[in-house]
Amino acid sequence: MARIIVLTVWIIIAVSMRHIGEAKEWSLLQAPSEIQQRLIRDPLSISLASTDYGHIIHQNPTAIFAPISVTDISNLIQFSNSLPIPFGIAARGQAHSVHGQSMARDGVVVNMTALTEGRGVVVVPDGGALGPYADVGGEAIWIDVLHAALKRGLTPLSWTDYLYLSVGGTLSNAGISGQTFLFGPQISNVHQLHVVTGKGELVTCSTDNNKELFYAVLGGLGQFGIITRARIALGPAPTRVKWLRLLYNKFTEFSGDQEHLIAMNGRNETIGANYVEGFLLLNQPPLDLSFYPEADKPRITSLVTQYGIIYIIELVKYYDNTTQQHVHEDVALLVQGLKFVPTFMFEKDVSYEEFLNRVHSDELALRSQGLWEVPHPWLNLFVPRSRISDVDEGVFKGIMLKQNINPGIVIVYPVNRSKWDDNMSAVTPNEDIFYVVSILRATDFDKLEAFEAQNQEILQFCEDNGIGMKQYLPQNKTHQEWMLHFGPKWTLFKQRKQEFDPRNILSPGQGIFN
Repeated sequence: MARIIVLTVWIIIAVSMRHIGEAKEWSLLQAPSEIQQRLIRDPLSISLASTDYGHIIHQNPTAIFAPISVTDISNLIQFSNSLPIPFGIAARGQAHSVHGQSMARDGVVVNMTALTEGRGVVVVPDGGALGPYADVGGEAIWIDVLHAALKRGLTPLSWTDYLYLSVGGTLSNAGISGQTFLFGPQISNVHQLHVVTGKGELVTCSTDNNKELFYAVLGGLGQFGIITRARIALGPAPTRVKWLRLLYNKFTEFSGDQEHLIAMNGRNETIGANYVEGFLLLNQPPLDLSFYPEADKPRITSLVTQYGIIYIIELVKYYDNTTQQHVHEDVALLVQGLKFVPTFMFEKDVSYEEFLNRVHSDELALRSQGLWEVPHPWLNLFVPRSRISDVDEGVFKGIMLKQNINPGIVIVYPVNRSKWDDNMSAVTPNEDIFYVVSILRATDFDKLEAFEAQNQEILQFCEDNGIGMKQYLPQNKTHQEWMLHFGPKWTLFKQRKQEFDPRNILSPGQGIFN
């Protein structure tokens, strides 16, 4: 009898779950006509929306939504809110997430690139008290913003290393690169946003108007609203850059010189660097030596073999016609006293756009070889300055160098926390200087497990040793881990969610509230 009761209970549960699924499906199909005509449900489109750049997580949505106007997005969100069981909605720009953050299992993925009504990039050279700025759609990609601004002799101030990302996507995270030490992340260079909240409300917000939503959305991982338009700060554009790489065999000298470089601008704006990043060359082939002259590649390889890890400062100085005659002197002042290995300084002179868009040529090469759409088990960390040497010893040397796994691209550079606005949702370590550590790798599907295991080992090392790091582009966290991630900001983050998306509709792929 007991077994019959248990079986009956399971049948009831199964039937109930089926009815819930059918109710959600039926509700979506019975959406108002203005929503229905924007829904796409063919298998190929569903398949494309079920993955992202990471090619690690796969979650099928029920449909893709192709809005023409912002009102379409508002209508979709309001319709979901009207249902007894709302469906999740994820905004998808370039889908450059690596762990399913832009997906919506059994929900609706909004194809932001379909927006056409009143879109484009509008550059305002004279913005009054704001200075020059650009009004751009959230679906726009940064390379298009750059091109529009350059036509007016202007440029955004803060970048990501890869420009084929959507404006709304990077502003939902932070947007970081070698200019972050000077201008802060991209979220620190926004004057105003147009947002569709999780209630379906169209809201214009800034530090002066609806500021709680403004702060919430910037770095908010898509939890509070969909960014449909942003007003981005601009400044005068240089025309060319001196692009240097300096090689080090000691981590303390590498990090010390990086910190010296990011402090120079505070002492002298004229001679300071415009961009500072860093790389590792680990003695694990293949070595990427494409930047360097052919004649120097053997001695660089020999240096890597001798020391196991070589640290590289990437340093850039902008110039134009008015500063060209002084640029060599400026570069000499920048490198004066730096402790790189003698004779291991390398320089290129390229256009400003060529430097900013440098990753695109790598992308084209990888695509031609069929190596772009493969798993990307990336790991991005913010590490307190006080513990970066421990990460060098325990992670770079203790885990990565000792394991026979291709390290990919390992980027390491410091930024100034004072350039971040703590009112925003993005979280950082609580030190004046912290380091960006990005381990950016691509692999075959059959090797993915080993890479992910190493990532977990790195995270476990940080936890066991109290490193106090924060993940950038965080992923796969339990509720308790999300609370720890946001730390003192968690209570406010949760309150903002309740205010702007009370039914937990937006960005379900992040896994924070659902």
